[in-house]
Amino acid sequence: MREMPDLSRRTFVFGSAAVAGGVAFGQYGQAQQAPSSAAATNPLAANLGPHSVTFNPWVEISPDKITLIAQHADKGQGVGSIQPLMIAEELDLEPGQFEIRFAGPSPAYFNTGFAHELAPFMAPDRSPGAEKARATALEWLRKAGLQMTGGSSAIPDTYEKLRMAGAVARETLKAAAAKRSGVAAADLRTEAGNVILPNGTKIPYVALSADAAKITPVAVAKLRDPSQWRILGKPMERLDIRSKVTGEMKFGIDRTMDGMVYAAVKLNPNKGQPIKSYDASKAQTMPGVRKILKLSNGIAVIATNSWYAMQAAERVDCVWEPSTYPAEQADHWKTVASSFVPQFLAKEWRNDGNIDAGLKEGTLLEAEYRAPYVGHQPLEPLNGIGIVTDKGMEIWVGHQTPQSVQQIAAAAIGMKPEQVTFHNEWMGGSFGHRLEFENVRVLAEIANQMRGTPVKLIFSREEDFLQDIPRQIAMGRYRGSVKDGKIIAADAQVAANAPFKELLARMGSPSKDPDGQLGVGIWNVYYDIPNYRATSFEVLGLSPCTTWRAVGASANGFFTESFIDELIYAAGLDPLKARIEMCKVPIYRKLLETVGEMADWKGPLGKGKGRGVAFVEAFGTAVAEIVEVTMTDAGIKIDKVWVATDVGKVIDPVNFENLVQGGVVWGLGHAMNCELTYSKGAVQQTNYNHHEAMRMYQCPAIEVRGLENDYTVRGIGEPPVPPAAPALANAIFAATGKRIREMPFNKFIDFV
Repeated sequence: MREMPDLSRRTFVFGSAAVAGGVAFGQYGQAQQAPSSAAATNPLAANLGPHSVTFNPWVEISPDKITLIAQHADKGQGVGSIQPLMIAEELDLEPGQFEIRFAGPSPAYFNTGFAHELAPFMAPDRSPGAEKARATALEWLRKAGLQMTGGSSAIPDTYEKLRMAGAVARETLKAAAAKRSGVAAADLRTEAGNVILPNGTKIPYVALSADAAKITPVAVAKLRDPSQWRILGKPMERLDIRSKVTGEMKFGIDRTMDGMVYAAVKLNPNKGQPIKSYDASKAQTMPGVRKILKLSNGIAVIATNSWYAMQAAERVDCVWEPSTYPAEQADHWKTVASSFVPQFLAKEWRNDGNIDAGLKEGTLLEAEYRAPYVGHQPLEPLNGIGIVTDKGMEIWVGHQTPQSVQQIAAAAIGMKPEQVTFHNEWMGGSFGHRLEFENVRVLAEIANQMRGTPVKLIFSREEDFLQDIPRQIAMGRYRGSVKDGKIIAADAQVAANAPFKELLARMGSPSKDPDGQLGVGIWNVYYDIPNYRATSFEVLGLSPCTTWRAVGASANGFFTESFIDELIYAAGLDPLKARIEMCKVPIYRKLLETVGEMADWKGPLGKGKGRGVAFVEAFGTAVAEIVEVTMTDAGIKIDKVWVATDVGKVIDPVNFENLVQGGVVWGLGHAMNCELTYSKGAVQQTNYNHHEAMRMYQCPAIEVRGLENDYTVRGIGEPPVPPAAPALANAIFAATGKRIREMPFNKFIDFV
């Protein structure tokens, strides 16, 4: 096996990817952190009650309660459970002994998890150059001081620092108890929210808050070995599950307050364009309507409840400014197809061997692949509550970048970001939707015209679809050659609009550097192909696009793993065995071997059945998937899926399995059925019946295995998505002999 190529020649630039992470590294070094650090100020200290104490930005104890801070936003992935539990593991707290609060905007909560993504080295590369680049990226992130939830970074970011936060709090409480009791701290232990003296006397943590506030926090605390864990690494019930099942959980859409009015909007469906004029005469006399307001890109109806507001908004006749992008979908595809030219070259990410010579050897294969716009469409539509006074704005909204909410809201109404007080909410899904600001800006505009009155904004489902900024549209053009049972060359070219780069521009941080997501899924390919080139082109002038679960890999992974499968078949090889033999990285080879063992892979199944395999690394986490299908008289039935992945350490086994299964369902469903298309400048699909993912009766059994061979802890929220589509396409080919190179697949084959 050849050595992994030296990729250090890639220019190390903190470009769009760095700012897109937009986050600053967050190992808040507890008490010992230097004051000059961007994260040195503990945001909990400013609002402490009497006799209360905070040891770091994640732990607050008062005489009547313990509060643990979930640093990241919870959009259904479990942050509001696992992050407090990581603190509780070291602090010796049991579920039910603490309250949970989401972090407010502060550089203390800057995200370390993007350091690996920003460094221009493959995920498993531990060379000195790679480690130095990651350290440099980490320092850049630390100084930037910006929060963000995304990129499957929540666990990598907090795995060490939240446990350390709990350990520092534990040792400081022991020190306070030692000072009170006269017993050496070394002779004390902690259990279930108490410091326990040698004679068995228990001192509750809450009873020590005043004492602990008077002493210097412990600077050094030793983390426990995972073999000593009580909670982590073991099957557990998520802290939010019971309240969600019973309906007690209050999401952002559930919040109410006294004196509140309701708002619904009708915004220009030609994204990014203003309103020309409107006629509200039909709406003004409808039940419950109190006011109709003009916004920069539409209108808002203020009413006594959300239903009245939505119904009235529908009756307002609006004249819109036209779109700046092509009005019809066919012209979007024409623009993408015409972008494979030097003028739109974003970057050549890899060029190993001699691609031109390699393509001339053996049998040449060519294929073109397409991935359409798709929507985010979480079950909870966009919403929020805002109050504007002469002093500032207070906003309650579920969002993944708190500081950006402050900036966007403030800019919309001519205030300063520090005048905006932000409260994060539990979210009913995101998938990238709540990295954008459609609701934040218009809520600020509405509340500014209703000063002193709390305004609750809820997007109708149709408006949520129309205003959603979708996943990038993408096309892949691939060439490759096979000879004597081997893949000799592969040339991957992808054209797409740049999701991170466009998000950055809307955040007020434009970048001229290549969007790193354009290269994901084509440059981080771990097969031993002697002549390999990966190039991306940036498509301009189309619909705004943004991050969607797994971002660049969601499309590029489908392209690359589908084409690799085509090359393997052309070479007369077994799809799984060939991948194993070509795989360069031992722990990734182990993943492929493991998923094969799980599925008992023994080659073709025959009789209208087929299995497909795919292997993609996204956000540092490699995932191998096998999909099994049966061709019936009514169409394709997905029978079973096997998934093997390596995250270094499985922190919550139950939630880990659920996240993997959910990612597979998400990836399969969108590959089967979903696309957004434009007509007259607006999206045509405005509800789930036109953008239908997988139905429950279509869902296969999904078997998951998590390995722990990686050298660092990885995230799992997004990486199971990219392999799903190519594994399904490859399985359909194995069962039917038909290659599907464009999503959604239901345009070419039926599913049952």
